[in-house]
Amino acid sequence: MKKLQGIAVSPGVAIGEALVMDTEGFRIPRRFVARDAVEEELERLHRAIDSAGAEIARNQQAVAFELGEQYAAIFEAHLRMLEGAKLRGELEEMIRDRHYSPEYAVSRTFRRYAELFEKLQAETFASKANDIRDIEKRLLRNLLGRRREGLSKLTSPVVVLAHNLTPSETANLNREFVRGFVTETGGPGSHTAVVAGALEIPAVLGTGPFLNEVSGGDLVIIDGDEGLVILHPDEETIARYQHEAEELRSLAIQLEELRDLPAETADGQRVVLLGNIEFPYEVDHCVARGADGVGLYRTEFLYLEAETEPDEEVHFEAYCRVVKAMQGKPVTIRTFDLGADKVPHLPEPEDERNPFLGLRSIRLALRNVPMFRRQLRAALRASAFGNLRIMFPLVSTLLELRQAKMVLADVVEDLEERKIEFDRNVAVGMMVEVPSACMMIEQFVGEVDFLSIGTNDLIQYTLAVDRSNKDVVGLYNAADPSVLRLIDMVLRAANQRSVPVNLCGQMSSNPLYTMLLLGLGLRRFSVTPSAIPEIKKVCRTVTIADCEEVTRRVMLMENARDIKNFLKGELKKRVPEIAP
Repeated sequence: MKKLQGIAVSPGVAIGEALVMDTEGFRIPRRFVARDAVEEELERLHRAIDSAGAEIARNQQAVAFELGEQYAAIFEAHLRMLEGAKLRGELEEMIRDRHYSPEYAVSRTFRRYAELFEKLQAETFASKANDIRDIEKRLLRNLLGRRREGLSKLTSPVVVLAHNLTPSETANLNREFVRGFVTETGGPGSHTAVVAGALEIPAVLGTGPFLNEVSGGDLVIIDGDEGLVILHPDEETIARYQHEAEELRSLAIQLEELRDLPAETADGQRVVLLGNIEFPYEVDHCVARGADGVGLYRTEFLYLEAETEPDEEVHFEAYCRVVKAMQGKPVTIRTFDLGADKVPHLPEPEDERNPFLGLRSIRLALRNVPMFRRQLRAALRASAFGNLRIMFPLVSTLLELRQAKMVLADVVEDLEERKIEFDRNVAVGMMVEVPSACMMIEQFVGEVDFLSIGTNDLIQYTLAVDRSNKDVVGLYNAADPSVLRLIDMVLRAANQRSVPVNLCGQMSSNPLYTMLLLGLGLRRFSVTPSAIPEIKKVCRTVTIADCEEVTRRVMLMENARDIKNFLKGELKKRVPEIAP
């Protein structure tokens, strides 16, 4: 058994057989074969070995002709290894005696040899490990042929293990069969993490290299609450996590009873619970959880999934789907929050050394006004079908906000001239997610209809932490006193001017912070739909006086560790069933 610590990005527990995706997307479809199929499977193995051997021999001859015999020697070594009686005997024994499928036998055997060479550390042995992996891939290609399966074409439950998954790959996971996923890279603020939360499946990112230690079909446990991945778990660990998964299912059933009840504190203070969504279909999750609306509709998927810029009608249809489904409840559309390096149809930035500090979000929109106008036109047109609001991301100066509002005003004028129907009273707001916006908040509140605090970026920019860098992600902490003071500053200024303020980062989806945020004066939470029942449970259990006392004590503390430990204790005391 081996435990890997990664970054928890989507909660829950998943237990299942591994689907190991390497750079070529291999999928081991079967782990075992029937007793009466053993001879047929042995024959298939022999054919694959012969075909792989013929490929290696052809490569050897071609390289010898082009570069000389000394360069072709590597393929001669591959051929000797592949045709060796010891290796063939091991593979045949696994199929005949253990009933392993040839694919699984090859994966297990070759990865074991590669690990042995890697442990020897010397450079010559490391190259041997690479040779072994090369032969493994060649054999798997011959064994699998056309039966290689994509992530969207699964036929049995799996947990996906990969070096990395793009947001579009993640979005295309077959939710019927993918129980959870783990990647070697990535962090909590990535779009992949956001999509994982949207799919409501356990996910852990940023574990570091581990794919060479696991084979397709191996049993794996994903703990999406603690960011833990367990390879080859023992029986005791399996039993413990199965019990935990059952408890989570039982709690979910209990919390369903709150669906139609308001998020109201024990002393009668109404709290608004909104949903964060990435894709139009997620609006169904919001409706099913009894959300009071959509507090954050991310629109990046429209750009990431297309080779060319999505036209106005594509935007319009996506927005109308959500607005109509919410039946008059508010839907807040955030204009695209992407870096120039992430938009496929835009030219690559010439000097984008740090995308987090570069041309992105509202800056990119103001640099590409025609693209910005198309999105705003579609949003305004969709406003005719429900309660739609528009929000600008990553605003850092008053000038940026005023320029964005001018573009919007120009689009409004154009629609009026063309007599196209839209809501002329659409509320306009901005994200507060950089320290400069917090410091100038008293000026900003006079220029918007509402605010939304985006804690994911606010934490990153306040603490100077790249949240996708596993070496420093431990410093990325919502409980840091500096972050809490900035949130407090924004809430005070907004509440004094009666400007509605929402909080839509991952912090709002974590029940650990609910009492603290209520005590700071927050009354609007925008959360992952799956988190709505837990946040509602906390709200309905506590009083505002309880929360204000918790907040008073927290604001006297000097470090995030003490704050988190205190909050854990308070949550366990008041709502033990959902405490970590």
